[in-house]
Amino acid sequence: MTTETLSSPPAARPLYGPAFSSYSAADVTWLLKDLSEVALEAPTEEREEAVQSGGAHYAESLPVEYQPSPEYQALFHTALDASADRIALAVGAVAELLLRERGRGLVLASLARAGTPVGILIRRWLAFAHGVDAPHYTVSIVRGRGIDQVALRYLAAHHDPASVVFVDGWTGKGAITRELAEALAGTGFDPELAVLADPGGCVRTFGTRDDFLIPSACLNSTVSGLVSRTVLRDDLIGPDEFHGAKFYRELAGADVSAEFVDAVAARFPAVREAVAAEADRLAAGDRTPTWEGWAAVERISAEYGIDSVNLVKPGVGETTRVLLRRVPWRILARRGAGADLDHVRLLAAQRGVPVEDVDDLPYSCVGLIHPRYTRGATGADGTAVLVEPEKG
Repeated sequence: MTTETLSSPPAARPLYGPAFSSYSAADVTWLLKDLSEVALEAPTEEREEAVQSGGAHYAESLPVEYQPSPEYQALFHTALDASADRIALAVGAVAELLLRERGRGLVLASLARAGTPVGILIRRWLAFAHGVDAPHYTVSIVRGRGIDQVALRYLAAHHDPASVVFVDGWTGKGAITRELAEALAGTGFDPELAVLADPGGCVRTFGTRDDFLIPSACLNSTVSGLVSRTVLRDDLIGPDEFHGAKFYRELAGADVSAEFVDAVAARFPAVREAVAAEADRLAAGDRTPTWEGWAAVERISAEYGIDSVNLVKPGVGETTRVLLRRVPWRILARRGAGADLDHVRLLAAQRGVPVEDVDDLPYSCVGLIHPRYTRGATGADGTAVLVEPEKG
């Protein structure tokens, strides 16, 4: 897509809460198609068997939403209490960097769905600290298929593409960072991704490079406005329609989406001075991407005899996703990582997945998808990684 093809606005209409999502309309505008009435879920093994045997794309279906046990829900609340100040500091730091480098007219476009709570928090910081009312949209990006081109047309029709900042929750090894850069080449949009945490060293605009537990990574839709992962399927999404997603209204009783963003935003006054100092430190330092995480993933792939780096999911957020909706093989945990991994250890125990304590890990933990008979392995194009069955 070029700047010329971005000029015509699409007929697709955005979605807003509370009709779609449990977030308020002021918090986020969803550039998505509502697929709430479409049956898209299947049990993990059944769904991923279809991906493996037929080369289906992972974005053509949805996993069944994980419903947390009372013990796991308690871990979420404990983690939120313990990390609210740390998250507020990172939110404020990345927001301040964006304001300095992109100006008061910036427009936030978070990547569904992990980016959405972070986009909401950045928007709230800008309003709290500077009185800036930044528009905030959520758009879909799909590995192997790129970013939603209809959503880009919508953004270009309503805003200067140069003012749009793409936001995500965290980086793993940097696959989405690269996908976004490729998808935005020649469009007039700035391909630089801003994230709350960049443990992979993939971006230059971040609040922290520490790999710590962001409670919004603990859950699925119940901490993301009750919205599913995005779906892209030709029989459901027309050429002039946004990518799709579901609104799980029936999970309202377990929803902690507002609780998460409200708890972090409530800490903004307490961290305001620390944010100013941290933003100064980051602005003055060398933020050049190191891609240290990608190098570590390649090393782990070789050490564990894994043929594809796509089966190695580094960082607390990505490891949690492996345990919630994939077919995990084992978890590598940095020795002494502590309470940040309590929820990972609980999920691993519930699924019978071994956890190995290791040294010299740049991340707090790494999740490995099974490299032999996995039904859930997806490659760079979003479809199955074909591997030989294990002998014996």
